[in-house]
Amino acid sequence: MRGSLDAARAADGRELRVCADPNNMPFSNAAGQGFENKIAQIVAGELGAKLSYTWWAQRRGFVRNTLKAGLCDLVPGTPANLEMLRTTTPYYRSSYVFVTRQDGPDISSFNDPRLRGMRIGVQLIGDDGANSPPVQALGRRGVVGRLVGYPVYGDYSAPNPPARIVEAVAAGQIDLAVVWGPLAGYFAARQKVPLRITPVRPAIDGPLLPMVYDISMGVRREDEALRGEVNAALARHRAEIDAVLAQYSVPRLDASGSKAR
Repeated sequence: MRGSLDAARAADGRELRVCADPNNMPFSNAAGQGFENKIAQIVAGELGAKLSYTWWAQRRGFVRNTLKAGLCDLVPGTPANLEMLRTTTPYYRSSYVFVTRQDGPDISSFNDPRLRGMRIGVQLIGDDGANSPPVQALGRRGVVGRLVGYPVYGDYSAPNPPARIVEAVAAGQIDLAVVWGPLAGYFAARQKVPLRITPVRPAIDGPLLPMVYDISMGVRREDEALRGEVNAALARHRAEIDAVLAQYSVPRLDASGSKAR
């Protein structure tokens, strides 16, 4: 009965227009294979709306060129309380993680002295290669001599450009990588050698450098009605969304910073 009601409402012409990147697994791609694609489907079903996409590379200017330009109405996978958007209640919490081979050192803290002798892969953010929070944390400790940078965007003409940093750990090209958790979990599970995923510590480095983020969806700041509907959909389908995140090996933390069950 519920499915027929959703289909009837969608037939009335409602459309949920989502802003997303067409080549950004495990989050989204043009084939609809990312976990954000799956969660957007769940939300659209609850709203009785047809799901459509505006595809745009998620680089600087993404929100300005999509949501704020009126081309779409919902941005999945945004940090909670991002000022340029009105964000929903978070639907998961994750962190940066250390990625090592199972037969490699078990590193769990930026304060581990062994880091000074390791080749460490780090993510560089933006077209200008800005430093990610882990790079700043390592820099505060003087661990800079053997860092190897991997652009988050990578070679956009190739599939799954963010995977290169995890693949480098598996291939032994670097000893360890510090990677955003959802990306690390997904690509680590797809390597031929077993890899270890460990949330970084401390969770907040110094007074203002968080490594843990709550993730929400975002709408235009004036679109409170849609935000309320999406919030209700996320709450109603909490268990289904958790199952999607688990399927994609997204490392999740609870409010205390422990691994979510």
